[in-house]
Parts: sequence; C-alpha cells; structure tokens
Amino acid sequence: MQILSKNQLQILQKIEINATEQNWTDWHWQLKNSIRTIEQFEHLTGIRFSAEEREELSETLDQFPLAITPYYLSLIDRKNFANDPVYKQAFADRRELIVSRFEQRDPLSEEKDSPVEGITHRYPDRVLFHVSNICAMYCRHCTRKRKVGDLDYIPSK
Repeated sequence: MQILSKNQLQILQKIEINATEQNWTDWHWQLKNSIRTIEQFEHLTGIRFSAEEREELSETLDQFPLAITPYYLSLIDRKNFANDPVYKQAFADRRELIVSRFEQRDPLSEEKDSPVEGITHRYPDRVLFHVSNICAMYCRHCTRKRKVGDLDYIPSK
C-alpha cells in the first residue's frame, strides 16, 4: 500500500534513486536529507528563482541558514510558493536583515538567565537545557534563530 503522494515520491527519488517509503518515514533519513541550499530546493521542486530572487535569498541565507526536511518541502504549493505558509516559514525574507534599535538580539533574555553555557535558569524550580542548536526546520519566527545552526554554540559534552 502506497502511503506517499506523487509529489513526495518524486522528491524521494530525486534525493536517492533507490530510496523507499520506509526511508521517507524515517526521521533520521529526513534530517540527513534536509534541504540546505537554493540549488537543492530548485532541483527538488522544479521551482526556478530569477537572478534577483536568487541574490536576495543568498543574502538572507548568509545570515540565517536554511533547513527544511523533504517532508515539509513536499507540503509547499509549487504553483503559488511565494505565498505558501510553509515556504514563508522556511525561507528568510530580506526584511529580516533590517534590525531596528528597539529589537533585541535575545528577545527572551535567555543569555541573562544562563549561569553556564547551554542552560537557561529563569525560574527557581525549572531549567531549560539547550542540548542542540540543530532543528529539523529553521523556522523564521524562532526566538532562538541567533543560535540555530551556529557551530560556535554547540554545547560542549
């Protein structure tokens, strides 16, 4: 019984010709095959960006990394991708590079409440452990996007 849509099967086979539906449903496979470049996105979706769009995307991706699993990629409406909520959640917008003087680098003040690297201790009876800076998808609304994908932030063992 086939559980994948036609779109998902196309993406699966473009990523790995001998991949199976079992691969698609394996979260390890999804993370390993996360889309991280404009070229991968174009190859897997068939969407082609103009030179201007590509330049804007590259500029934002220099600041905010891209990561989107094949599954989430398959949810994007290819015919109207620019207005698709999943696309907008995955791809940084050039306006994110504009930082006003009122914006905070650390909007939740976690660094102030961090007695040691990798721990936020805001409340007397609770601790938040930052065990990884890697997510399956780097969401544009993330309050920790300053740390996501930052190889300098990986907590030591």
